[in-house]
Amino acid sequence: MLVLVIDTSSAAVTAALVDVSGQATVRAERVTINARGHGELLAPSIAACLSAAGVAPAELRAVVAGTGPGPFTGLRVGLVTAAVFAATLGIPTYGVCSLDALGDAGRDEPALLVATDARRAEVYWARYARGARVDGPAVSRPAEVPTDGITAVAGQGADLYDFGVPVRPERYPPPGSLARCAADRVRARAPSEPLVPLYLRRPDAVAPGAPKAVTP
Repeated sequence: MLVLVIDTSSAAVTAALVDVSGQATVRAERVTINARGHGELLAPSIAACLSAAGVAPAELRAVVAGTGPGPFTGLRVGLVTAAVFAATLGIPTYGVCSLDALGDAGRDEPALLVATDARRAEVYWARYARGARVDGPAVSRPAEVPTDGITAVAGQGADLYDFGVPVRPERYPPPGSLARCAADRVRARAPSEPLVPLYLRRPDAVAPGAPKAVTP
């Protein structure tokens, strides 16, 4: 069962084709690090994956999308693309917390911290025990992230801040792990899920208040 995997929750513009019939096997992937290139790079990356794998869109059985947390603009590009692609083909969509994919990649760790760049001197973070999320996701300043008992840290946040534990090589959500997190739902043909973005922050823009009364 082939699925299209999309993630734009970070600086990585990720597209992949993954076979989830058994173990999640990546057939083709394109990962480009460009924090401002999601809108321009995602569609060509999907096309390149289809071409490299020799797969027609009609052969896909689902779309798996990373739902964040991530910045508003980049994350929206990925989720809208995933929803439109799936609607066009008449196939279901399944969302995966992007941090969970990094947690899955580090499922050999007894106590893993995943931390990604949230900008504004903050990180998006979650904690995992053997791949299962036990805390988070949340957004915090690095000094406020609970690190007691942590055995390792993964994610781009490890390049930006020192959490005082060994650093794993995973920086961005791996496509195979994103697919693995949704594989049971795909194989069970679970109902399609709305792709709800996980922002964790209020938007910067706010609706204007009521006009102030003017007295003569």
